Amino acid sequence: MFTLDLVRGIFPAFRGYSQALMIDELQRLISSGDFTLANILREAVMELARMSCEAALDIIATSNENIVHNSARFLVERKQMEQKLRLDVPTLSDPLVRDLLQESDAFVRSFNGFSAFGVFSPFDAMRLLTLISEVLTHLWVLSSLTFGGTPLSIILLSITASALPSILPWLTCGQNTWDHSDGQLEARLTAKQEAMRGLAYSDSYRPEILLFDLGPWILKSWSRARKSLLGLERKQSGGDTSLSSYLLSRIYLSGMFSTFQNIPLLLVLHSTSTSVGTFTLYRNTLQSLFLTAETLFRTLRMAFQGVFLMGAFCAASALKPRLQPEAHSTTSYDPSGAGMAIDVRNLSFRYPESKILALSNINLSVKAGETLAIVGYNGSGKTTLVNVLLRIYDFEGGTLRVNGVDIRRLDPHDFHAHVSAVFQGFSKFSASVKSNVGIGFVPEMNSADAIDAALELAGAADLVRSLPDGVRTRLDGDELGRSCDVFCGDSAGSQKLHGLSGGEWQRIAISRALMRARRPEVELLVFDEPTSSLDAHAQKHVFDTIEQISRGPNGDRTKTVIYITHRLATARRADKIAMMDNGTIVEFGTHEQLLTRNGRYASLYHASV
Repeated sequence: MFTLDLVRGIFPAFRGYSQALMIDELQRLISSGDFTLANILREAVMELARMSCEAALDIIATSNENIVHNSARFLVERKQMEQKLRLDVPTLSDPLVRDLLQESDAFVRSFNGFSAFGVFSPFDAMRLLTLISEVLTHLWVLSSLTFGGTPLSIILLSITASALPSILPWLTCGQNTWDHSDGQLEARLTAKQEAMRGLAYSDSYRPEILLFDLGPWILKSWSRARKSLLGLERKQSGGDTSLSSYLLSRIYLSGMFSTFQNIPLLLVLHSTSTSVGTFTLYRNTLQSLFLTAETLFRTLRMAFQGVFLMGAFCAASALKPRLQPEAHSTTSYDPSGAGMAIDVRNLSFRYPESKILALSNINLSVKAGETLAIVGYNGSGKTTLVNVLLRIYDFEGGTLRVNGVDIRRLDPHDFHAHVSAVFQGFSKFSASVKSNVGIGFVPEMNSADAIDAALELAGAADLVRSLPDGVRTRLDGDELGRSCDVFCGDSAGSQKLHGLSGGEWQRIAISRALMRARRPEVELLVFDEPTSSLDAHAQKHVFDTIEQISRGPNGDRTKTVIYITHRLATARRADKIAMMDNGTIVEFGTHEQLLTRNGRYASLYHASV
């Protein structure tokens, strides 16, 4: 590509010399009296042959450049999205990191042409060399020209514009090759690409993306759509524009017509020492020099800004998730087979840019296989504590151990593979029921049996059977991906979005968590107000299901369960209860122990029953 760009840099000068020679030949024919139509056609054919060769080489160079440039653009965009998906909530909470990522995004967008400062990429550095070689060639041509005694007044009053170039757009334009299906496909691919990018960049989806390890799936889905849009995947159908039509459109016909516009000057200039070809070469070279110089300066201005943004991209690529331990201290999670033991001592947490501790002096101990209920007033820190235990947030002080290992020594990706959860602010995707449930465990996303089993366990099977298209019904979630199905392999039966109530959405979210919760490697289940919008019967079914899947075939506990609830009648089912107030655990023990103490839990319990 570099060699071809340099060769293309001398095309304008080569074109000018060729046209000058042709005009000089025509002048000679007129002077000799041998000015016939056959001779004119011969010169025109030779010029067309030269232009065809130039256009063919330009097609090859352009095609090669597009492939290389689009491949590089894809890799840069993929690298940016991959890095974004790797970063955790604490890292993204840093204002400096956010600013750096914004500048890095500006660099990535410059490959798409959507940047506010214009398009510039590393490949434009080679374009700079092409422009420089073109400028130097034009200067060399100008320096080699002499006009003798040709009066400038005659040159400036040479020819009025011809009407021929005005019909060039009509001659060279082709029919619209986009058919309806191609337009729909492009629209779907664009929507899928943007939806996946939205998932990667949205803070609201970050907890579930990290917990359910959706990063590789999002990256894969985005990559497939982006490659198709960039033409990096071979098209299976659709006709291509004919080579002859494309070749004709690339031929510089307007330059040819402008050449013949100079023929009337021959009668004026044939008696001077300056040929019409020399004059045409001079005029075209001078015009091209100004245009090329302007393009060169504009590209140089973009280059300086592009260098700084490229620096931001490189710096952003080197960011490391804060929750990721150093390689020398990383320890693999060791499953116990009986659930996850959790031990918390003097734990504290503070939100970024906040001077007040959201959690302070947290102490609790949960044995493997036990069930813990976290209760308390609104704003007491229950959800924050759960997010710390799930390794979504990092804690500021104290210790947190799972199975006797400091959680900061565990890779979050490894830890999350053994956890399933329902978040209080769970995501509502504008996609099919199958996709909304299947993302709980992506490897079985397309398994009808796994989807049906999860729906049945969550008590959502009857709900889904009542929907217009069953599991293929598209749900009306949030704004992201509302324009189309954004999930890989999802083909909804109806294009109409179906709305659900709060309780119905909770059943879908619980089904999502149960996709993974049933698996033997999962040893911790966390539910943040999973039944707040359900009636008492549905609530009992959900907690009976949780109890069922937390035990093995022989009845032994195989999973630890933590849930937040405002319903203290539900809290009675737990082995231990943590009563929270003002960001700390004020009471901890069994239901009977807390009632005996006659403290805050007892007061709250008696007020609720």
